[in-house]
Amino acid sequence: MALIKTVPPEEAQGSVKEGYEMFMQHLGIIPSPMEMMSVSPALFELQLKKIHYFSSHPRLSFSLLTHIRYLVAHNLEFRFCMDFNRFLLKKQGLSDEDIERMEEDPSASLLEANENAMLNFVVHAAIAPGSVTERNFYELKELGWEDSDILDALSHGVNMIDHAIMMQVFQMGQDCMLD
Repeated sequence: MALIKTVPPEEAQGSVKEGYEMFMQHLGIIPSPMEMMSVSPALFELQLKKIHYFSSHPRLSFSLLTHIRYLVAHNLEFRFCMDFNRFLLKKQGLSDEDIERMEEDPSASLLEANENAMLNFVVHAAIAPGSVTERNFYELKELGWEDSDILDALSHGVNMIDHAIMMQVFQMGQDCMLD
């Protein structure tokens, strides 16, 4: 049982209600981190703004962002977000075997070469931030990535970590989907 009382869908109002309806329409579920954020409507709304920003990002694809979330969660052993993002990867056509290969070697993703390089960078940076070098940035820029793309991708990868930590603290479920 969760240590905080979240807003159930039938009691949601304002931006929480709108967000819940959006998730149900597009995903058929309300991700547990968003249910957790319902406790603070202002933070819920900020998270929705982040979601809207990334969903229309001009250079970071939905597939790349899903890969980033999945592999960061996998490498840091955040079961809370692995299951949900695995679900999204499978909806994109990846098989269990594809995902397992990618877990062993992120460069085995089925992404384009430039996206694969960004994926590898973000996963590496999230796991071992002190080991990132100037060369890592040079390589991404050689593939056409801009500083803003690099910042956005890394921000996306590490921001999902805060939800995983909070879900553990508040003892909320075992994955990123509603229980």
